Amino acid sequence: MTRLFNDPSTFAEDMLEGFLDAHSRYVVGVPGGVVRATETPKGKATVVVGGGSGHYPAFCGVVGSGFADGAVVGNIFTSPSAEDAASVARAVDNGGGVLLTTGNYAGDVMNFGLAVLKLQSEGIDARYLAVTDDIASAPTDQIAKRRGIAGDFTVFRCASAAADAGYDLDGVERVGIASNDATRTLGVAFDGCTMPGASDPLFIVEKGTMGLGLGIHGEPGVSSHEMATAAALADLLVDGVLEEAPEGSSNRIAVILNGLGRTKYEELFVVWRTVATRLKAAGYTVVDPEVGELVTSLDMAGCSLTVMWLDDELEKFWTAPADTPAYRKGVVPADTKERRLAASVAADAVDEMPESDADSRDCAGFITKSLDALAERMASAEDELGRIDAVAGDGDHGRGMVKGTAAARVAASDAVGRDGGTGSVLATAGAAWAAKAGGTSGVLWGAALAAIGNRLGNKGTPDDAVVAEALRAGYDALTELGGASLGDKTMLDALDPFVGAVEDAVRSGEDWRSAWIDAVAVAQKAAEATAGLRPKVGRARPLAERSVGTPDAGAVSLAMCVATVAELLTTQGAES
Repeated sequence: MTRLFNDPSTFAEDMLEGFLDAHSRYVVGVPGGVVRATETPKGKATVVVGGGSGHYPAFCGVVGSGFADGAVVGNIFTSPSAEDAASVARAVDNGGGVLLTTGNYAGDVMNFGLAVLKLQSEGIDARYLAVTDDIASAPTDQIAKRRGIAGDFTVFRCASAAADAGYDLDGVERVGIASNDATRTLGVAFDGCTMPGASDPLFIVEKGTMGLGLGIHGEPGVSSHEMATAAALADLLVDGVLEEAPEGSSNRIAVILNGLGRTKYEELFVVWRTVATRLKAAGYTVVDPEVGELVTSLDMAGCSLTVMWLDDELEKFWTAPADTPAYRKGVVPADTKERRLAASVAADAVDEMPESDADSRDCAGFITKSLDALAERMASAEDELGRIDAVAGDGDHGRGMVKGTAAARVAASDAVGRDGGTGSVLATAGAAWAAKAGGTSGVLWGAALAAIGNRLGNKGTPDDAVVAEALRAGYDALTELGGASLGDKTMLDALDPFVGAVEDAVRSGEDWRSAWIDAVAVAQKAAEATAGLRPKVGRARPLAERSVGTPDAGAVSLAMCVATVAELLTTQGAES
């Protein structure tokens, strides 16, 4: 288990501070992550990798010559925010544009996609590439839905080496796409990983078995198999990966036998003995194999096999020199020109609040009380939400909700102190929630609060119809950004009936406060009903059957939030 920490809630921040000090020759910190300690040459295309913490050496450990220009660093197993991704990209860009690349996870896709839009609006040529190497997470006719696991390493490596070789952004993106198309991975877990501060692992592998098709965010395997010998495991992994050889591929391959965090190097070498023999017997030439820990999952016991089928161009980049904190190959010319960080990567200055009136500021006061109550409720529910999420996901939902609500309450209080009205306070709180929580739920809650605030505005006290319209606007923002639908087993399955109940009651003449209080039971019942659904999006999708019987964590936390506000409304009504 993960035993060494101070405050579990600041594990990622504490880790990053120590990493930056230990590797100051290679990297410097910027808001949202790390960048090379040397200045980006004028006009160079750059590559920014990223994702949640817990995967070292991925992602911050591969920033340096021959590899990434920067890495965005999120909380444990949680996507960084869009603002963090944009911040790191701004820091490395020097006129040549930026390719941002992550594994294919909903939170990463949303946040990095939003970062690209933000950067493009600022005049920076930015692109995004999601890695899809995990053959266990979707069938061959749905490759775009596959997760990115240890194959992240081959894609990041080749795209980054192309950028260092002088390719323009079009060329770097093309190499990244080609390496992703040529990469396949299959993994197996022997035991689950444990989040910092937690007493139990995210999942348990039954004694004498192993889980085939694991994820790197603490997700268990998609199927259970009898525990095998090293040779039998090698056969299983080799057969699975080679079965998916791309059409027309060569017989020269790059191969990674990757440890997930707790499987000893000696064990990996025993497995590699058979892997190498099998690949040679199949007619393959292995080019510069890597056996060791490259993309981990905290202390998970397990390993994965990655194969990238090479052409002349990919082989050149796979074997190119590199010098980073965690990965070195060949000899890289020294570059001693230190980076001068541009002012644009610093945190944005505090904007002036739009004008508001006294009635709107009174409403904003209630919003801050609500966010205070939400933060306290999420803090008490963190373990429960994490447990629910861990059944078929990565167990980070509780911690994300705690971070998001805590940031939102502080931001809302600050906005009220600067005479912010209803809309401004909600927008400010939503931005802070998205920035600090990251992940899928963080960006979705941020978008919802901003949309609700935009409809409520900063003048006057909203009437019942406007409040109902604002809730619908928040729902619409979630569906537009997240792309989920009713029945996909997400927070929408609790939010839609709640909003519908409020709308119906208001149309019937009920005031919005009473409508909200009455609709809580609808949201709670809908959240419970998600236990019977199979997830169709997100990290739980590959483990749909395992998820049946457990409600969706996002739907449960949504119901908790609306119930908490209802309690405040009830108390306020009793006191008035």
